[in-house]
Amino acid sequence: MPQRLHLENFGPIHALPILHYRLEFAHLVRMACARVRPDAVAIELPPTLEPLFLRAVRRLPQISVLSYRRNTKKGGKPVEGETVYLLVEPADPLVEAARRALELNLPLYFVDIDTDRYPRHHDRLPDSYSICRIGLEAYYREYLKFCDGEPPCREDTRREQGMAFHLQQLAQKHQRILFVCGMAHLERVKCSFATPQAAPLERMRRDGVSIWNLHPDSCREILAEFPFLSAVYEYRRGPLPEEPVEAGSGLRKRFHALELIRGGRQELPEEQLLDNAIRRTARHTGREGSFSDRQRVIYRLFCEAARQYRQETGEILQLWQKRAFFRFSRNYALQSGMLLPDLFQLLAAARGCVDDNFAYAFCRLATCYPWQSESSDLATISISPEELWGGSRQIRFRPRQKRSKGLSRIGLLKRKREKRPGEWLEGFDDPSVCSWPQEDIAIEEYGRFLKRKGELQLSEELSRTEKFSSSLLDGIDMRETIRNIHDGAIFVREQQRAKGGVGSLVMIFDEDRRTGRYPYRMTWLGEHDQESDMAFYATDPTENIVGPGICRSEYGGFLLSFPPRRMLDVWQDPDYQSAATGSEVLLMAALDYSTEKNVVYVAAKPPRSIFKQIAARRDRTIVYISLGSLSPHKLKQLRILHILAGKDKRQIAAEYIW
Repeated sequence: MPQRLHLENFGPIHALPILHYRLEFAHLVRMACARVRPDAVAIELPPTLEPLFLRAVRRLPQISVLSYRRNTKKGGKPVEGETVYLLVEPADPLVEAARRALELNLPLYFVDIDTDRYPRHHDRLPDSYSICRIGLEAYYREYLKFCDGEPPCREDTRREQGMAFHLQQLAQKHQRILFVCGMAHLERVKCSFATPQAAPLERMRRDGVSIWNLHPDSCREILAEFPFLSAVYEYRRGPLPEEPVEAGSGLRKRFHALELIRGGRQELPEEQLLDNAIRRTARHTGREGSFSDRQRVIYRLFCEAARQYRQETGEILQLWQKRAFFRFSRNYALQSGMLLPDLFQLLAAARGCVDDNFAYAFCRLATCYPWQSESSDLATISISPEELWGGSRQIRFRPRQKRSKGLSRIGLLKRKREKRPGEWLEGFDDPSVCSWPQEDIAIEEYGRFLKRKGELQLSEELSRTEKFSSSLLDGIDMRETIRNIHDGAIFVREQQRAKGGVGSLVMIFDEDRRTGRYPYRMTWLGEHDQESDMAFYATDPTENIVGPGICRSEYGGFLLSFPPRRMLDVWQDPDYQSAATGSEVLLMAALDYSTEKNVVYVAAKPPRSIFKQIAARRDRTIVYISLGSLSPHKLKQLRILHILAGKDKRQIAAEYIW
């Protein structure tokens, strides 16, 4: 990656053109300090903010906000106008310049002019990431061509002449001055510096300037660079952090017949897990002191979010999902004239290319800033994006929940977390286990749908088409008639109803022939006359505890058999010992327990041919439905299973299940 630094030199002034609140320019400030070795630093801020701004810089990495009210005139009388907020965050080049000057014990000067009439600018500039590829000089030259001929406003001219005057005064005292200035002003400041300037009429002090600690919820939404990026930059300012270790001795507790083992990742609180992800990213995105590559940080953010997504849901992101995510986010960014996507575009890609749970995990990590706390030595303030930036964009993650009071616009799911490690283990005080009724209802409804689909498919297989002779039978077969239109013949169709209904349903998501991913095997009896008996194999529920006495698992396959209360434990039945996989055990049990002639088998591929012989001996028919013919979104919802330690957990399960 090119790290070509470009400085505009005039007299003892070494000027660095920057864009405000951009990560790449904050790193360029550090490079400029190392190359120029200045004996003073000047920044584009007014001296009226100096005391509180320096206090905010010394509080870093905690983020502060300066605020004051603009004074305007109405009817010839001064009145208070809108509130102005100034964020002091690590990835801002002006903040980095002041911070570096304090670290190197260099004189720091505020050379701008304080004004109340400066208009709000919304300049559309090329993506700052391009300087990582073409260098700052080429970027700056193209910027000058783009802005050539645009006359500055009156307040800009006043500010630039005032900065030139202050720089002329500093040039008499220092030999090398690093001046950090916005690109929009630098060329005109340089021209004004060449001619003597009069002392400007400027405000010497401003009343009502306040410093605040930024509320963590606001920190998630209003930072110019999203919090994960700022946190990675903060870690990379110094020596690279050590590789975080999440393995632990484990927490082991026994409750009657159920033994829970929780160790490694689950022992750590959520804040520590997110901080570890940021540390790993800071450590693995380049050597120490190198340029912070935004593209690599975004890639690592995706990988860390995928890691947490797998730990929480048990689902593995596929290569095609990863490819779709980065292609979609890239095209979304190009559509808005940028090279790399912003946080909103990344969240839209995460939700659209994977699902809402991944988008939640991605958002929770992307908006994590470990150092920000609600308690502080300063008063804490909450600021909405509209107050600071003049607007915002909203995104929602399903399932939708009632919004709490506050200024949040991101719509984060307020999922409950353990207040202390091992707290949820205390909920396993009941030796019995049961299911969550909402999931039972969903599976029963989808089971009825698949049974109807199997009956329809069997009827389609038994139907026949023939040329019209004396009877229309069940109607004209339009497809066959059009196919043979050159013969001038009409074809009619006879629908034959399949004998018998569907008694059992087997649904296989994963045969699990070798991996052993689904060790948890159980047979459940229906609790009432409208519920089927069920046998299934699934992932180990103790690996993912989501609430007090509530475990989250994932089906590998299941069997539904109606009417209920007839099924023995199919996993201990010696009649099924010859089955090679769990899916074959379920199919053999379905043929045994079906009270109807037909058994529906849903899987990625049909069963072995020997099962047709087994079904024929028992006067049964296997109706195969391809898993690929069903809705992937619906299948993904059905695969999730929650196991509750006692029926009393059903009253609180909705607060923890997602």
